[in-house]
Amino acid sequence: MANRAYSRANAALFPKARHMPVRPRLILGSGSPRRLELLAQLGVAPDDIRPPDIDEDPQPGEIPRRYCQRIAEQKAQAVRAAPDEIVLCADTTVSLGRRILGKPAGKAEAADFLTRLSGRRHRVITAVAVRRGERLWQRDVVTQVQMKSLSNTELNAYLETGDWQGKAGGYAIQGPAGALIPWINGSFTGVVGLPLAETANLLQAAGYPLYDSGS
Repeated sequence: MANRAYSRANAALFPKARHMPVRPRLILGSGSPRRLELLAQLGVAPDDIRPPDIDEDPQPGEIPRRYCQRIAEQKAQAVRAAPDEIVLCADTTVSLGRRILGKPAGKAEAADFLTRLSGRRHRVITAVAVRRGERLWQRDVVTQVQMKSLSNTELNAYLETGDWQGKAGGYAIQGPAGALIPWINGSFTGVVGLPLAETANLLQAAGYPLYDSGS
């Protein structure tokens, strides 16, 4: 009887505790430290990080935007997750016309990419895919980027930093290459690797309580 009375007293003192929503686990399907840092700007820390292993080679004749959308979706589908866990994946692609500039295999290819981009506008496409169970939410963001005309000194100095490694198009706007980019039209966070406004909307659509302080 005493225990029952104690339970009733607790329920009266803490009525909201009985109705507290359970925050679903968020799985980041990416090993990118940049995406982890961008998520932190939203006040979000994933419960686990599970980078998927998929074939990221473009299909014959595949255009850059469709390629980026496909890779993000395949990443989200490839991550193992419980039915109620939310999986967040993204893919960033640099395109010059219809040509996809992926991650350079070495210093020589990075130099080739940067030489092609020098003095020209190009597009940076980031596609985001959020999955919960069998449901999938997607969005992609296209940003126009202008790279300055690079002198040999600037090109070689940037290559020596090694910052091009693992970066689509051979550069990262948030690093030393920021000095080579005088103009963009679109999403800065999208160029870095995760467009925050669109990602926030997708997470909320999937049921992640992004702004619920009581979650």
